[in-house]
Amino acid sequence: MAEAKKMIRVELIKSLAGCLPVQRKTVKAIGLGKINSFVVVEDNPVNRGMVTVIRHMVKVEEI
Repeated sequence: MAEAKKMIRVELIKSLAGCLPVQRKTVKAIGLGKINSFVVVEDNPVNRGMVTVIRHMVKVEEI
């Protein structure tokens, strides 16, 4: 029987105004757009690394 994949819910809580271009690209790459938008993604090292880059702008919950 296969294990269920761990997921995380990432919510954008701060504006992209004044942030670095790398951080803007990371927000778009993870699938976020406007403030209070959220996305549920798989909990893996790639997604955790992207969340680390924008950790001051997002809220993360493990599902």
